[in-house]
Amino acid sequence: MDPRLFAYRIIERVEKNAYSNLALDGAMRECSLSPRDKAFAARLVYGVTERRLTLRHIISCYSDRSADNIDRQILIILEMGIYQLYFMNVPDSAAVNESVNLAKVLKKSSGAGFVNAVLRRAVKEGKVIPPVQGDVYEQLSMEFSCPATLIRRICEGYGEKKAVSLLKASLEQSVTVLRVNTLKTNAASLAENLSARGIETEIIGENALLCRTLKNVEVDPDFMAGNYHVQDLSSQLCCMAAAPKAGDTVIDMCAAPGGKTITMAELMEDKGRIFACELHEKRTRLILSGAERMGIGCITAVTNDARVHNDALPLADVVLCDVPCSGYGVIRGKPEIKYKPLSEADKLPAVQLDILKAASEYVKAGGVLVYSTCTVNIEENERVIEKFLDSTPMFAGDMFPGKMGDHFKGKFMTAIFPADLPADGFFICRMRKEG
Repeated sequence: MDPRLFAYRIIERVEKNAYSNLALDGAMRECSLSPRDKAFAARLVYGVTERRLTLRHIISCYSDRSADNIDRQILIILEMGIYQLYFMNVPDSAAVNESVNLAKVLKKSSGAGFVNAVLRRAVKEGKVIPPVQGDVYEQLSMEFSCPATLIRRICEGYGEKKAVSLLKASLEQSVTVLRVNTLKTNAASLAENLSARGIETEIIGENALLCRTLKNVEVDPDFMAGNYHVQDLSSQLCCMAAAPKAGDTVIDMCAAPGGKTITMAELMEDKGRIFACELHEKRTRLILSGAERMGIGCITAVTNDARVHNDALPLADVVLCDVPCSGYGVIRGKPEIKYKPLSEADKLPAVQLDILKAASEYVKAGGVLVYSTCTVNIEENERVIEKFLDSTPMFAGDMFPGKMGDHFKGKFMTAIFPADLPADGFFICRMRKEG
């Protein structure tokens, strides 16, 4: 299959609400494209998804009609063509001609001339992005291809500087962060092993390695040996905020796929008990599979509805409540998230508060409750905590452990942005039950 046609099929699925990473990974496993063509197609899929608003602005400016009034298939072809012209090292003639050919392959011959005209005009005009009229949010929206309504929400919650740092990072290449399995090795030894295979890393936190060159993680010898798992630094810091100790009883309320569960087990030296809860049995099996690979035995997977009290769960020293959220902190890896209506995110705080209240019932007197999200929406973060603490007086904010770093000093809750740390956007709150 031609890599452009392959990319087109994936983009079409993403625009129908598929996750880009899942759609692309699944299709890649089944296709016969060469490694070079796979890389080209992946760049197109992620690039077109990341830059959708910018691409449609350019198309509207160089067309006799707005992007909203263009046939959907032709619009995707144009997005792909514009992306190749503006953001990839593809010759102008190839970007134009292959886009026209793609229209014909898709039996859109009547639109092929339109594709040709729009792309050639973009080339003639010097491939510049036409200016956009509007306020600062509209300007940022076009620059970073993110809805102005979402940008306004983040800016109003956390300020323009932090919001822009997230937007910039969202258009950069994703990086891989590894969490060292301290039950089997250490950061220096793992880094040395990877370096011997030509994989360079950088230590960016306690037992965290930043890696920009690791490909096909699943077949890496150290991964298969359980010497590490892939986990963003923000998620690792969330586990450090929970700070479970050897011998503790811990409940991870929304645990799948299990990265935080595994990191907490390592912090506990695999001594004690962790109950990893998840709504669907298939996902609890995923947790156990990861624990087995890492050589961890203290984890019990439990199929559980986080919003309903479960008498089978014990009281715990530590309860981690990493709730379902809008995901605005991880749009670098899942760019389609930013295009979802804000109304969907507005439904989440009620659910998150319900889960947090249910989770609090399992905390022992004197125990720790940690709430976290991978979003930077203040309504899902600080506002949820404020409502919880107002309605649950036996809990109060508890300062983060000192070893977490300067960003956390003197705080019991904080949002994390790329301006603060080399990490995805995240929110963490640590609380303690009186007694």
